[in-house]
Amino acid sequence: MKKILPLIAALSLSCSLGFVHAAEAVVKTPQQNKMTACNADAKDKKGDERKAFMKECLSAKKETQQSKMTSCNADAKAKTLKGDERKAFMKECLSAKPAA
Repeated sequence: MKKILPLIAALSLSCSLGFVHAAEAVVKTPQQNKMTACNADAKDKKGDERKAFMKECLSAKKETQQSKMTSCNADAKAKTLKGDERKAFMKECLSAKPAA
């Protein structure tokens, strides 16, 4: 009995610490991530300039992979690329970061 009580106390403590840790590990939503990024970009702006920047930043739509594929295909076609040259162009185009 003397050995069981400390074991139960230790298990209880470790379980309660696990719940506290799980509560701290809350996952942010995409909108919260966007807000964090926009706030970081707007750190040097003040007043109306900041307000306008935040409105634009938060309402900006992220380019979808489908729209990126469409525009890269159109560019490759316009440049009349074929074979390995086209593959290299598409890889570069699809992996490029959108202009901020």
